[in-house]
Amino acid sequence: MTDFQRFADKALQDESLTRDECLSVLQSPDDHLLDLLHAAFRVRSRYFGKTVHLQMLQNAKSGACQEDCHYCSQSAVSTAPIERYNLLPQKQMIEGARQAAASKAQRYCIVISGRSPLDREIDEIAGAVRAIKQEVPIQICCSLGLMNEGQAKRLKAAGVDRVNHNLNTGEAFHGSICTTHTFQDRLATIQNARTAGLEICSGGIVGMGEQDEDLIDLAMALREVKPDSIPLNTLHPAAGTPLEQCDHLTPQRCLKVLCLFRFLHPRTELRVAGGREHNLRSLQPLALYPADSLFVNGYLTTPGAPAPEVWGMIKDLGFTIEVDYQQPVTTS
Repeated sequence: MTDFQRFADKALQDESLTRDECLSVLQSPDDHLLDLLHAAFRVRSRYFGKTVHLQMLQNAKSGACQEDCHYCSQSAVSTAPIERYNLLPQKQMIEGARQAAASKAQRYCIVISGRSPLDREIDEIAGAVRAIKQEVPIQICCSLGLMNEGQAKRLKAAGVDRVNHNLNTGEAFHGSICTTHTFQDRLATIQNARTAGLEICSGGIVGMGEQDEDLIDLAMALREVKPDSIPLNTLHPAAGTPLEQCDHLTPQRCLKVLCLFRFLHPRTELRVAGGREHNLRSLQPLALYPADSLFVNGYLTTPGAPAPEVWGMIKDLGFTIEVDYQQPVTTS
């Protein structure tokens, strides 16, 4: 007899699972997966009902990053054949926001490669955000690398709602996937964004060779961070990166991790992020039993499901897309 319903009870009472209980979720038999999903859905439905928030990414600067993050096709140690370009013109960032709104996205996320944003990049992005906010009623998230408090305050003043900065993995494993900045550097950027009054989006990547204990470390560290949303990526290994051979995730494993994060973060938006299509495959719809948010129209350097396909999946589940505005802007 599984303890999954007891874990749901604890989550609904805002009690944390013990590490042994976390391990029992991650190491549960695949035959018990539907029971696990049912328990996680009890928690999801309490705080999010059957609603789904969509988000769309804009890769506004690609490649040429100085960091050595082993999972990333844009890093200094990657030879992946990706498109590389400098910061997009403001008009393209604005057009991306129109496309996000037309895709029923609640939030539009502007992402750039690199260790930290340059002052002129902050200025350009801030200008684009101001223009977007005058035209498109959409929330704006920025993922710009390591930032100081002053940079975060400039984004807040321009109308940015949220900053994404993932912890990526547990602190003990961080040095195995990146040596050019530390876990503490990431925590400092999150604190700088929070001090500036920005909402926080922070999550991680599953499937980089970490152990169960590392995933639990990540989930527990995020309980300390208390982000407004948690994007959970599953590694889509790119040829030319140090992790190109690290392709061992199963759909069942991905779903167990999502359920664990729902138990440990019952009230927090949980997003099925990069690698969804590659790793969950035909079981993608089941991810929305623990999670309540999805990306549409692809990721930074890999394609994803187009918005109409995602809308159909959500409708077939009997769930609904929730947006704060009623008339998304149509693209020209």
